[in-house]
Amino acid sequence: MKKHYGKLLLILLPIIAALFLLYPTYEASRLMELQAKAEDRAMKAEQAGNPDEAYRIRDEFNKTYGEDLKKAKQNRLKLGLDLRGGMYVTIEVDVIKLIEESAIREAIDETFENVLAATRQEAKTSEEDALNIFLRNFNSLARPKGKSLISYFDIGDLRDASEEKIIEKLRDNSEKAIDQALEVMRQRIDKYGVAEPNIQKQGLRRILLELPGVTNETEMRDLLQTTARLEFKLVRNNEQIVKTFYKIDQLIASELKRKSEKGETIAERQPDTLTLASDTTSKTLQDTTKTAQVDTAAVSDTTNPYAGLPEEEAVRRYMQDHPFTSLFATYYLPGPNERPVAFSYINQNIPEGEYLFRISGDSIEKFQSYLQKPNVKALIPFDLEIALSAKPDRIAAKQNVIIYDIYCLKKDPELTGDVVTDARATFDPTTNSPEVLMVMNDDGADRWSKITGANIKKRIAIVLDGRVYSAPVVQTKITGGRSSITGMANLEEANLLEIVLKAGALKAPVQIIEERVVGPSLGEDSIRSGVTASLIAIALVVLYMIFYYNAGGGVAVFAVILNVTLVLAVLSAFGGTLTLPGIAGIILTIGMAVDANVLIFERIREELFKGRSIRSAIDDGFRKALSAILDSNITTLLTAIILFYFGTGPIQGFAMTLMIGIFSTLFTAILITRAIIELFMARGASTFNFGQPKIVEA
Repeated sequence: MKKHYGKLLLILLPIIAALFLLYPTYEASRLMELQAKAEDRAMKAEQAGNPDEAYRIRDEFNKTYGEDLKKAKQNRLKLGLDLRGGMYVTIEVDVIKLIEESAIREAIDETFENVLAATRQEAKTSEEDALNIFLRNFNSLARPKGKSLISYFDIGDLRDASEEKIIEKLRDNSEKAIDQALEVMRQRIDKYGVAEPNIQKQGLRRILLELPGVTNETEMRDLLQTTARLEFKLVRNNEQIVKTFYKIDQLIASELKRKSEKGETIAERQPDTLTLASDTTSKTLQDTTKTAQVDTAAVSDTTNPYAGLPEEEAVRRYMQDHPFTSLFATYYLPGPNERPVAFSYINQNIPEGEYLFRISGDSIEKFQSYLQKPNVKALIPFDLEIALSAKPDRIAAKQNVIIYDIYCLKKDPELTGDVVTDARATFDPTTNSPEVLMVMNDDGADRWSKITGANIKKRIAIVLDGRVYSAPVVQTKITGGRSSITGMANLEEANLLEIVLKAGALKAPVQIIEERVVGPSLGEDSIRSGVTASLIAIALVVLYMIFYYNAGGGVAVFAVILNVTLVLAVLSAFGGTLTLPGIAGIILTIGMAVDANVLIFERIREELFKGRSIRSAIDDGFRKALSAILDSNITTLLTAIILFYFGTGPIQGFAMTLMIGIFSTLFTAILITRAIIELFMARGASTFNFGQPKIVEA
């Protein structure tokens, strides 16, 4: 048997690998069930008027299972919306509107409008690039009338004006328009709270969104089609907002104390370790509530009420007295080139200057829930608002720590994105560092000059849909409407900022051209129907194979079950999504796997009927059936590749599972089946029943 250990491993290793890859799916299902129970208890607590108990329940679950659930969800087999319910949306970026808005308004005449109308009509039934359609119609309708692109478009530099430059600029704008829409959609959906959305480009001007759990069509439609709002707002992270945070601490602490005296449960939380990163410094600093630093780290500390207490008791008391500000870390910035200093809210001796606020991603929900309280809102100055950074800190993210910056902004914007005419990510040739060049129109340039002149050495935030993408420091008064924004870590960040700036600069609205809503009940019905169909298919195959091929049929059934398991495992490993058409692909895979075994067994039966020994018949049966099996599977594989390449959505799901199924079929039908049969023969069996009328002795 020693020489057959390889065959034994050939059987066992795929089984172990499949179970290993599918374990996260099982684990995610188990933890999500626990999460649903915890959420049900939390909602009951909220309905009973006890939001702190609801937060305690959610926080306890997140501490115990949050990280495990996150990892399990990332590695599990994902289900399509047709199986779990939600909303499919296909959005088209209106590139033709972008072309129209890019033209000189005074130059637009009837000829240009006719070109646009013809382009719109043709684009309705064509997947071709909208700009190519426009240029073709322009050549046929406008050029015969003596018009050129220079008649309608201005690229800003008359010395370099040419049709080639205009086309180049229009193409660059149209190609980036979908990236701008993609970023706006992603931020809005994240803020809406959709879990595990799928957002991807489709073709040259479309975006496909799969939004699990969304059933309110009207609300989601309004959210997606609202014009992006780009604003420039002054940052006010100064002592005024620190004093406000101190007042919020006192308010919430007194509320919690009253509840505690009434015997109500109060949620407890553990302090976080936050990573501080800026363009000039990158240090790992601890939240001042983490250790006994509360009595030494605060720059405002003159009398420390926690002096002499044990470390754990000092931390507990500090957090009890500062339930709001202990959710995030605060740093005082003594000067432009000085190291930030950890700050604690021990007393009201707050120095003037700039501050930096950083919050862990796990604390954002509680932080925002406090800010939504009416009595907390009343404490925040009417002309200020609190916003978060759009992206987590890049350096902390490398350490698997999710940290966001908190900004206090003037509520009224200084400028909006309407004044931005262009933005371009590039490298500063003198420092070889990434920068973004921003150009404004005449009105914007005049206002921008006054704004920057009045706020030198202060920060102005670039805000898109309520999230801060960048908050550069004004170095000098900027005239002429051309600004250089620096401080990005790499070109990727610069490109993102370019996209954000153009989201307000370019008028490329989006239109929902297709939407479908699958309710949870329909999803459950689809799962039930799909599973039922699969079980019926497997049951019929099992009965037929065992009835007709006896022991050989039993081996084939095992190979088929392993085949299906491998398909699901590989789909999970590559982050694929199982859809209803995908289940159809699995059922077809079952049929193809059985077909391969039937070809092999019939070949073996033929050899046995010729009087060959069982071992010789097995060898010849597998060898002679191989060509037919390969022919049928390769032709099906080619068909699946074509479906996957040219198809969309459900068709791709079907093709994906079919392609995986073909490879697993070849593996299980040819290698696994033979390995099992040969292991039986190696144990001394002199016969093996393939359903032939008589048993032939070895």
